[in-house]
Amino acid sequence: MLALLLGMAKTVLELRFIVFESVDSGFRHIVASVLTIFIVIDLFKTFVDFHEHDRIKLTNVTDATILIIMRELALGLYAKEFGYEFILSLAVLLLVLGIIRVLAVKYSPDDKESLSFCTG
Repeated sequence: MLALLLGMAKTVLELRFIVFESVDSGFRHIVASVLTIFIVIDLFKTFVDFHEHDRIKLTNVTDATILIIMRELALGLYAKEFGYEFILSLAVLLLVLGIIRVLAVKYSPDDKESLSFCTG
C-alpha cells in the first residue's frame, strides 16, 4: 500500500514537468508513472492472491507481463524509439501471452468441469 501511495504522489509531483518543461516531456513522465502504477497494482494483487491461496495463478502472472509489455510499447511508440521489427516482435509476444491467458482461464484448476476431459 505504501508503494501505491508513493507512486501516486510521484505521479502528482510529475505534473511539474508539464508546467516547467515541455508538454511532451511532462506527458511522457505522467504516462510512464500511471502505467507503472497499474503494474504495481497487478503485482500487489498477485502477492495478495498468493498469500490467500498459497499458489500463484498463471492469469495473474500473464496479466502483469502483458501490462509490462504494453507499458514499454506505449513509451517506445510515444518516444519513437522502436523499429517495426521490435514492434512486430512485441505484438507476437502479446498474442502468445493472450493465448496463454485465455487457455489458463478456460482450463483453470478451480473449474472442475473444464478438466473433465482428463478423467476420461
